[in-house]
Amino acid sequence: MKRLLGKFQYNSPVTLTFAFISFGALILGYLTRGLSTHLFFSVYRSPLTDPLAYFRAFGHVLGHASWSHYSGNMVLFLVLGPILEEKYKSKDFFFMIAITALVSGLFYMFFYPGNILLGASGIVFMMIVLSSAAGMRDGKIPLTLLLVLVVYLGGEVLSVGAKDGVAHAAHIIGGICGAGFGLVRKRN
Repeated sequence: MKRLLGKFQYNSPVTLTFAFISFGALILGYLTRGLSTHLFFSVYRSPLTDPLAYFRAFGHVLGHASWSHYSGNMVLFLVLGPILEEKYKSKDFFFMIAITALVSGLFYMFFYPGNILLGASGIVFMMIVLSSAAGMRDGKIPLTLLLVLVVYLGGEVLSVGAKDGVAHAAHIIGGICGAGFGLVRKRN
């Protein structure tokens, strides 16, 4: 057994830990019939005196409503995460995730007071745009980045306000964060 386990490598600690914690939150949500997801892994307007409000501002990206919601986010997360984590290093990648989570969480708390936000799709959109921005060289903007912005973010902009249960604004915020991180990293 030890020899078998020795063949596996925890190659992307931030990516894998995020995926495992999200999976744990999903299972906990099933076991508590959604109570833990609502209390810890969803963001919504709540009093600033509620200590969990601060955790939820970050933790909402770990919560998912169902297996299909989780798997839809994690497939892209697990494909893009190791590439970005290798390029930007684990610490910086972790902070990119945390900043995107906080910005989208605060945005929803203040501008969508009647809505609940959960899931990693904003982070995934950040990763999609960031991976496209990673191809910038010599100050030139890659055509793939422009196409990603038009296709993914353009579709989200057109869908804002739709009553489909999808957090289009969180996707847009994630994409903006990804573009911002890519531009800042290129300057440095």
